[in-house]
Amino acid sequence: MAKAPTPPPAAAETAAPVPKRGKKILMLLIAAALVVTLLAAAVVGFLLWKKGHADAEGSGDTPAATTVDLSKPPTFVPMDPFVVNLAPTEGDRYLQVVMALRVADAKTGENLKAFMPEIRHQINLLLSSKLPSELSTMEGREALAAEILRRTNGVLVPAPAKQGDGKAAAPAGPIQAVLFNSFIIQ
Repeated sequence: MAKAPTPPPAAAETAAPVPKRGKKILMLLIAAALVVTLLAAAVVGFLLWKKGHADAEGSGDTPAATTVDLSKPPTFVPMDPFVVNLAPTEGDRYLQVVMALRVADAKTGENLKAFMPEIRHQINLLLSSKLPSELSTMEGREALAAEILRRTNGVLVPAPAKQGDGKAAAPAGPIQAVLFNSFIIQ
């Protein structure tokens, strides 16, 4: 007499019906919710980054906050280094500055060279009138760059008429920005 074979253990486990379809739907719903949440977080993060980036560009606090057309890159006119004695009220100190002027195009840069002696004169007068304490902060250096920009454009553009409050408006000219490559106070 032969014994009936015993069913394998795997067959015994599959005998109980398990709702596989319900688990699949639940996993798909969880995955879809996770993807939607990640996409929403990415969109919110991008919008916040874009807003912060636009605020930083649009602040206009620095004199170099002009819009640059990338199809026509700007031209940089390097200037010879300046070494001047600073105002003597704080002891004997000197300033060494290497800078470049940003202009709209190469033709303007070439035309600027004809005015370079007068531009250098104006910058020398301005630099030698400064105190070391005025130039030791970033705000002081930015103010210096703005003043150099105003004076150099003043050499190239006739002085504007005075406004109603008695102040002369800053001349808009071909020089867009003053950029310091090196700035040493000793």
